[in-house]
Amino acid sequence: MSYCRQEEKDQIIFVTKEEHETPSSVELVADDPNDPYEEHGLMLPNGNINWNCPYLGEMASGHCREQFKSAFHCFHYSKEEI
Repeated sequence: MSYCRQEEKDQIIFVTKEEHETPSSVELVADDPNDPYEEHGLMLPNGNINWNCPYLGEMASGHCREQFKSAFHCFHYSKEEI
């Protein structure tokens, strides 16, 4: 008999060998762009810039963060040729 246990952000599902042999009927839910545990790249699924992206490094959180965010936002959404 299967059962589920929640540990902090994780959900652990235990199944029997017989249950594991049948195809899963689980339906995945869409990513939540506000989920603090979800890892995203530079862009969130909703199209916004992910300011917590590690690729931006200290630039998005350092002492010049507001100037950087303004300039990066302008650059990223610009339709002009570089």
